[in-house]
Amino acid sequence: MSDDSAADVAAAARRARFGKLPERIRLEDMTEGRQASPNGGLAASYDPEGAWQYFSCLALDLGL
Repeated sequence: MSDDSAADVAAAARRARFGKLPERIRLEDMTEGRQASPNGGLAASYDPEGAWQYFSCLALDLGL
């Protein structure tokens, strides 16, 4: 096989594998709209007793 025919075979293999870009995805298909709850949901409530479960303090972790 000559170098030109090997390059042609390699180019044909690349075109067969990567010759076409995937279909475009519309913006409407990538986004989702949801109605927000009027009170902010459960995540908006504050519990001072349970706040330590969500936040960490390095000084407390090290016992300082």
